[in-house]
Amino acid sequence: MTDDLKFNVSVIIPVYNGGISFRSCLSSLTQAVTPFTEIIVVADGDSDGSWLVAEEFGAKVVKIPVCGGPGKARNIGARAAKGDILFFVDADVVICADTISKVLKAFENQRDLTALIGSYDDEPGSSNFLSQYKNLFHHYTHQTAKEEAFTFWGACGAIRREVFLSIGGFDESYRRPSIEDIELGSRLKAAGYKIQLCKDLQVKHLKHWGVVSLLKAELFYRAIPWTELIWRSRNFSNDLNLDIRSRLSTLFVYILLGALITAWWWSGFIVVGLILSLLLLKLNLPVYRFFYEKRGFWFALGVIPWHWFYFIYCGFAFVFGTVKYFLHELFKSKLAIPSIYKHNLQKISTRL
Repeated sequence: MTDDLKFNVSVIIPVYNGGISFRSCLSSLTQAVTPFTEIIVVADGDSDGSWLVAEEFGAKVVKIPVCGGPGKARNIGARAAKGDILFFVDADVVICADTISKVLKAFENQRDLTALIGSYDDEPGSSNFLSQYKNLFHHYTHQTAKEEAFTFWGACGAIRREVFLSIGGFDESYRRPSIEDIELGSRLKAAGYKIQLCKDLQVKHLKHWGVVSLLKAELFYRAIPWTELIWRSRNFSNDLNLDIRSRLSTLFVYILLGALITAWWWSGFIVVGLILSLLLLKLNLPVYRFFYEKRGFWFALGVIPWHWFYFIYCGFAFVFGTVKYFLHELFKSKLAIPSIYKHNLQKISTRL
């Protein structure tokens, strides 16, 4: 390949200590690339030699000495890319042999398409319960969502390079894997660009989730900053994790908690709790049916308490993020007051 070769697709992978999963990711890419595909790996301050693995697979490597976060790494990769389409892939996913051809076909068939996203498949790489539950739930959420998307997704998302650069790329203030992709999608939609969810574009997630890692990521890197973004953009879309069913379930779970606590003093509230439990089961029956079909009865039964716990911590995160956002806005407005007075005083002194 010469330096002036024109590419159709530039695959961009940010990596920080990718380990075995990263090797699997690169191995899958070698089965999917075409002569007009380039692979760019941005080694984001990694210390495990991931960049050497990338060179071993023939990828173009850009090294950052200090970790700056996936948003910054993807932006650096985009500026180094030569493809018309930027295809962002996480270092812990495996793509299919026809993934890149599907991406190209989607953009070729829809000239008005700005960006597209896929989903995780229904065969997660890690076998423990939480990893299976989390990744399958993600698969279900995307597979039942609207095809006209309101968000972007960095794990498997493609966008026209000229639009990506013109809109400013990812927000680099997110120093950890967070909602930098959702924030990008919010700006794209606000600017009138079209984002499509391609449900047949699926990748395998290899990440192992534990209790601490899951809750830490869900609360501090996703739910709370996403709540702040919702208030900034005023985008309360009825889709994905924000659909009406999820909002009602969160409300019912908290009422259920209140009923169970009250039942400690007044046993009649046990009946109220039972009714609310049945409502929650009925409301989320499609979810539990999905898990039953994929992993059987006992797995689906184990999903229910975790799913309800999910509504509990998401509700907490929304309240916490809302309070945090409005306190920040209040603090900014108070800081602005002295500057207004100063400006008025300057105007008066100028007139005198």
